[in-house]
Amino acid sequence: MTIDFWGMGLQAINVLILIWLLSRVFWRPVAAAIAKRQEEAASLIETAEATQTKMDDELEDVMQDRAGIGAERSEILDTARKEAAATTKNTLAEARDKADAMLASAKTTIEQGRETAQKENETQAAELAMKIAARLLGRLNSAATQSAFLSQLIEAIADIPPADLTALSDDPKGIEVVTASDMTVDHKEIEKALQTALGGKPKLKFIMDPDLIGGLELRSAHFALHNSWQADLKQIQKAVRDAA
Repeated sequence: MTIDFWGMGLQAINVLILIWLLSRVFWRPVAAAIAKRQEEAASLIETAEATQTKMDDELEDVMQDRAGIGAERSEILDTARKEAAATTKNTLAEARDKADAMLASAKTTIEQGRETAQKENETQAAELAMKIAARLLGRLNSAATQSAFLSQLIEAIADIPPADLTALSDDPKGIEVVTASDMTVDHKEIEKALQTALGGKPKLKFIMDPDLIGGLELRSAHFALHNSWQADLKQIQKAVRDAA
């Protein structure tokens, strides 16, 4: 067996030429492309990392803002809760005060109504008592009773001041002698007694007023001398009203 050194040498040269061609034509562009892709990938990674960092920062800001909003919300809710509680308390206090005032007013109104009703009842009772007394006294109207009233009238005339007594006696229109009825009246006896008491002969005119119930009264244009059961009952009724 023989070795063909020329052939092996030519093949070796061919291999070297192929390697040189590959390195010049194929490998360098591929390596450049790979390097470029690596640079682009690195740039993308850097950009992504920067974006991630920015997003993380923004997320942290958002979280902080959210936490601030939550705290502010809690503060607002707490303030609103306190204001609502205060408003409710004030409203309840005002309602309680109004209710107390209305209750006090109602009690006052009821008490006043009770007092008014009591006074009205007392007044009606007094008026009824006066009516009953008037009827009873009217039955007692007799000559003896009339004589007693005449004696009282004479005593009352004696207490009149002299100047007033003279003016009464000299009244040109005369003096009215008022009686409750004519059944128990002795005009002559009364006229004689009055003229003596009045100190002269005044003009006397007898008139009848059933409302007197019983008694004798003198009346003129500017004078009245009350002396009857009607006058006595009015005084009693006035005393009852004043006492009430």
